[in-house]
Amino acid sequence: MAIEQSTQTYNVKNATKPSNLVIKVVKEQFSLQHVFRIARGAKTQADVVVVTISDNHNTGWSEAVPYARYQESLDSVIEQINTLSQSTLNSENITGLIASLPSGAARNALDCAWWDLQAKQNKTTVAALFALAPALPCVTAQTLSIDSPEAMAKAVLALNNPPLVKVKLDNQDIVEKMTAIAQAAPNSKFIVDANEAWTIDDLRHCCLQLKDLNVVLIEQPLPAGEDQDLINFSSPIPLCADESCHTRAELKYLKNRYQVVNIKLDKTGGLTEAVLLAQEAKNQGFELMLGCMVGSSLAMAPLALLVNEAKFVDLDGPLLISADREDGFEFNQGLMQPLSGKLWGGNRNHTNA
Repeated sequence: MAIEQSTQTYNVKNATKPSNLVIKVVKEQFSLQHVFRIARGAKTQADVVVVTISDNHNTGWSEAVPYARYQESLDSVIEQINTLSQSTLNSENITGLIASLPSGAARNALDCAWWDLQAKQNKTTVAALFALAPALPCVTAQTLSIDSPEAMAKAVLALNNPPLVKVKLDNQDIVEKMTAIAQAAPNSKFIVDANEAWTIDDLRHCCLQLKDLNVVLIEQPLPAGEDQDLINFSSPIPLCADESCHTRAELKYLKNRYQVVNIKLDKTGGLTEAVLLAQEAKNQGFELMLGCMVGSSLAMAPLALLVNEAKFVDLDGPLLISADREDGFEFNQGLMQPLSGKLWGGNRNHTNA
């Protein structure tokens, strides 16, 4: 892991503690095990932002992933975080000021770091603060990036009979690639993620064949905002909104288009909105998928508190990078164990502060 230091430190008055809060922002890079290709491009490293919030006794931290699809960069996210330095922050107003930021990576970083700090200050866990039941072990999808049919079949073989695989596909050779993958892993189930790259005709032409190939979910087949054709389309496979769903504000629009919503912290702007989105989406009849950008276990940790509520979990980011953080998630052939709390969300201060 290569770390580029770009730290901003602010003295923040805390109404309930004698010491000031200090916010630090650090850019970090994680090399990927393999080139990661989706419909809109390829990458060889994960660029993330790490935020710490300290009160001189306790430190909360978090990781967020700026995403160019949403007009974000490392610099733009750091600039958003810097805006908080213009205000006097304390335990009474910091929540409101974080919420005033637009949903995205900057708000996610601050929101999750603040929850981690509160857990440590109160000698409890973030799960307890939200009154969430302890997370259970769960199956997480393991991701195949776009490649030739032969290469994708070889990649799924290397996963050794994974229970659930997420397959990145553009609109080229959809059925041919899925056939090769399904033949190589006949006992696996598959999520196909188009990342907005299909047309309604692509979907119509392949959906029945994909169902016969053990595909159980199709994620964001059409571009966000251009998915009106889904209203009159009866899909044999449930459709999941990813780029079309950021916060609760989109749920009314998504009704009758999608059956599942993909919740990602870098879209919701943190765990606070993610929990509210999960509750409201389920109340409105949607199933839940938990997703991620490519990052370390620190980026996955907050959302993993909701795995008990989700039908689909896709939190395999740590498996895509060359080296994860200490005390990260444990994975065994697609089974993801609950986080111990040493990394994030428990009452033990991490050692990197």
